[in-house]
Amino acid sequence: MRYHDYIEITAGKRGGKPCLVGMRITVGDVLGWLANGLDEEAILADYPELTQAHIRACLAFAAERENHQLSVA
Repeated sequence: MRYHDYIEITAGKRGGKPCLVGMRITVGDVLGWLANGLDEEAILADYPELTQAHIRACLAFAAERENHQLSVA
């Protein structure tokens, strides 16, 4: 999964948090929905502008960030 095609960080947009390209939905928003028990189907129903690829990109972004932090520590 190449999340770089789906996620951008823009100064001043949602406080510089990583967002889905062209949207104000953050990676944290998507991860929070998943953590609170929403499945992909429910998220896609609530946010029709999203695709399964957007959700997978958020997961890939978080996994890479976590792996990087573990290897640096």
